[in-house]
Amino acid sequence: AKLGVRLLFAKPYSPEGTGKIERFNQNIDRFLDEYKVDKMPKTLEQMNDRFWVWLEECYQNKSHSALGNKTPVEAYHLDPKPLKYLPVDVVANAFLHSESRRVDKSGCISFGSVKYEVGLAYVGRMVDVIFDPNNTETLTVEYQDDPPLIATKLLIGEKVSERPPLPEYLTAIKPSESRLLEAAKRENDKRKEKTSATAISFRNMRNGGGGNV
Repeated sequence: AKLGVRLLFAKPYSPEGTGKIERFNQNIDRFLDEYKVDKMPKTLEQMNDRFWVWLEECYQNKSHSALGNKTPVEAYHLDPKPLKYLPVDVVANAFLHSESRRVDKSGCISFGSVKYEVGLAYVGRMVDVIFDPNNTETLTVEYQDDPPLIATKLLIGEKVSERPPLPEYLTAIKPSESRLLEAAKRENDKRKEKTSATAISFRNMRNGGGGNV
């Protein structure tokens, strides 16, 4: 789909719908029959060399009635449609495998019994995982129109990745004074004021109330 190529299926047991393939398979069978009588040592490399010679001389440059007695090479060059060449990375990406995964609460996905870090921004979202089945050290994660990102394996243990710093609003601030002592001091000051207001002045009582108490 990424290359704009459609996959068409022929009906079962309908060779007339796959005439070109059937004809090509017959050509391969003829090559194998000829190769059996070849007296040269039969190695895989030699077999491939002989096959390409056979394909070039006995198929691609041989006239076909279905092509108006033209050779496949001639028909190919007479096609007016221009060839469309795609970048290598686009073609390689088109043949990668793809699966869907949901990002968990820790910002990770589980793939092949291994956790991969995706990011907290994708928690709860269903993402597409693009991967090469022969190399799953890193995965490419795609989500809607966001740029693709690379997911790496989650490391747990002594070699764990360095912990990212906390946001400023979650960072603890060291106090410049003891709030407990300040509260105790305020309560003590209130207590002194209350005691001072209700205290009896014996000097005032003596001056205003005679010599006896």
